[in-house]
Amino acid sequence: MHIPDGFIPLWQCAIYYVILIIALYFATKWAKNNLDEKRIPLMAVLAAGIFAIMSMNMPIPFGTSGHMVGGTLIAVVFMAPEAAILVFFVVLLIQALLFGDGGISTLGANVLNMAIVGGCVGLYTFKGLKKFVGKYVAVGIGAWLATFIAAECCAVEMAIAGTFPLNLGLASMGLYHAFIGFIEAILTVIVLYVLERYRPDLLSWDDESETSEA
Repeated sequence: MHIPDGFIPLWQCAIYYVILIIALYFATKWAKNNLDEKRIPLMAVLAAGIFAIMSMNMPIPFGTSGHMVGGTLIAVVFMAPEAAILVFFVVLLIQALLFGDGGISTLGANVLNMAIVGGCVGLYTFKGLKKFVGKYVAVGIGAWLATFIAAECCAVEMAIAGTFPLNLGLASMGLYHAFIGFIEAILTVIVLYVLERYRPDLLSWDDESETSEA
């Protein structure tokens, strides 16, 4: 899902960078109001985990890659898509600079797909479904859907850029990430289950916690 340099024209990259700058503005405001000495280490640990799972790439035709994302996990742990924006901005920047995984010019597009789209889809799917199917089923559905939709957004962006045809991109990215999404859903549920069992104070996904932070 990492889009490399050269796959999107610079004028389109500039649009995604504008979106990134706006998103970072709101994310940093959120961080000032919500991150403390307990949550900052948690974010750092989760960022390391996100870095690891995104490093396990499988090649996808037409030059991109498939991998787990983790946007839902970050967004649900902190009950804020802003947390995913901060984590993915740092992780994707390091991957692009040091490992050549994704591009610098396409950083805005990659953050848009994995953090903004992935985090928002995962979190708001979870919020919408948890009262009906329970927290763990809801977060699993959210994680799968976030991975799938983020991948399809990537395909749309590269089709707009003329990198490859839309129908082939949607089919290739969708097929791979529909499968990857199931793995991500399972891992997301496991991590949240372990956190709730052993460190419930680190989670904000209960109604009382959400109300107290509003």
